[in-house]
Amino acid sequence: MDDRMLSTDEVARRLGVKRATVYAYVSRGLLTGRRNANGKESLFAEADVRAFEATRSRGGPERTDSPAVHTGLTLITSDNLFYRGYDVGALARRESYEAVAGLLWTGELRETPFPPDATLRTLAESVTAPLPATARLTDRLRIIVAAAGAADRLRFDTTPAAVTATGRTILGTMITALPQLSTPVDDSLAGLLWSRLTVRPPTPDGVHALNAAMVLLADHDLAASTFAARVAASTRAHPYAVVGAGLAAMDGPLHGAASGLAVEMLAAAVRGGDPLGTVSDRLRTGGGVPGFGHPLYPHGDPRATVLLGLLATPSPVTDAVAAVADAMRTRAGTAPNIDLALAAFTMLHDMPAEAGEAIFAIARTAGWIAHAIEEYADQPSRFRPSGRYAGLPPL
Repeated sequence: MDDRMLSTDEVARRLGVKRATVYAYVSRGLLTGRRNANGKESLFAEADVRAFEATRSRGGPERTDSPAVHTGLTLITSDNLFYRGYDVGALARRESYEAVAGLLWTGELRETPFPPDATLRTLAESVTAPLPATARLTDRLRIIVAAAGAADRLRFDTTPAAVTATGRTILGTMITALPQLSTPVDDSLAGLLWSRLTVRPPTPDGVHALNAAMVLLADHDLAASTFAARVAASTRAHPYAVVGAGLAAMDGPLHGAASGLAVEMLAAAVRGGDPLGTVSDRLRTGGGVPGFGHPLYPHGDPRATVLLGLLATPSPVTDAVAAVADAMRTRAGTAPNIDLALAAFTMLHDMPAEAGEAIFAIARTAGWIAHAIEEYADQPSRFRPSGRYAGLPPL
């Protein structure tokens, strides 16, 4: 009995929920799915489902002190993700980031321009100009967003149409207020961002890959930064403050800056000409190999598959990625994640190590705004978990 495998439909019927809810349990790590022989359907061990049923009946791990967050934005399954029902890999290959941002915000997949506000851009450039050369791009982005918010007198309008318009202004200003290094190929957000990340002239394939990376990173359910953004929105903080909360939460090596660690590893592999030796060094020092594995994707991060597929041109970087990925898959059973793919993309186009973090921050802004729109429609100030006091007893 313990070896019997159940289909997604069978699990849904047994638990009395919809298929989408089963996928949500998987994305939250409450259930573990495995691919069947054709790789198209998830199967679940009956013993695991029975154990999960038991935790539900006695109010186990899925209960928290915080209210549930019901979202119609992103669904993560064990081997794929979807924005409002659209396969994200397909969106990344064929749609612009602007259209996908609109999909997240309004439910409509439609091309809409994101013109920067000239006044806000001038202000943002002036307040970031005194920053030292060592300031990271994400340092600049936080200041740009704060300055733009301070100057927008209508920032407290949280109606959906107003927030959507503000979101377009925020993204346009974030990108165009960064120092320009090369001539943009067009007025798309990916084209404008390219000119802020590298001195190399843009190429159609390069800008297409950057746009795809932005689409793949636009949202990822309730990641730490997105939860922070929703908490801010629940207090009715304005959209600029919501984005500021997201930027603050992603500022660390375990979230938005993770691709920088993968850049260091890949750069060492390329310099030494010995990718396997680089992996060995990382494992010997106990630091782990950055850019591999993801708790929500036991079969491999589909975002990495899409982006790496767009970087197929032979080069020392892609050769190193292939060698390291083969070693990790063979010996450790782990596949590349989006951080490795993002690191490879930035290295191929002579972008600084921090470029991946900036791409992540700008791309995820669309998701933060989308979650804010949802949260503004819910009960205000609803996130108030209780601490469990473990200090000295009262005197």
